Amino acid sequence: MELTTKIIEKIQSINPELHAETVEFRGETTIVLPKRFIRPVCQLLKNDSELEFIRLDDVTAIDWAQRTSRFQVIYNLYSFKNSSRIRLAAVVEESDCSIDTVSDIWRSANWYERETFDMYGITFTNHPDHRRMYMPEEFEYHPLRKDFPLMGIPGSIPLPKK
Repeated sequence: MELTTKIIEKIQSINPELHAETVEFRGETTIVLPKRFIRPVCQLLKNDSELEFIRLDDVTAIDWAQRTSRFQVIYNLYSFKNSSRIRLAAVVEESDCSIDTVSDIWRSANWYERETFDMYGITFTNHPDHRRMYMPEEFEYHPLRKDFPLMGIPGSIPLPKK
């Protein structure tokens, strides 16, 4: 059985309401799922003895701006056992711009989630250290959102003197 098929079967066995969409592009697999299932799916992918996606390479986001579901939080995973990569994409609505943390599943998620929060404004529920990484704490904007001006917002942050 192909690994992707096995992964989908195992993911769908978590909950009958979980309807994951699989997208194949240029030999890469992305599984798109509702955000409420992110923790059980991540636990399964890491802890299942046949899968063992023990490395989280990155957590980031995509701001689709004009779509009904504005954001997707992206998780890039790697299995040494299967020499395989997989990408998870969890849909996050702008009206409820939060998703559960996976920092207790993969320790590396701590920094990646902080960066995603700082740049996109997506909150990671139950994150152990939820503060900004690059921007000052009092900075009210999120620079990688599509509605953030390319030249920034004049006066929003003091710039260093020349």
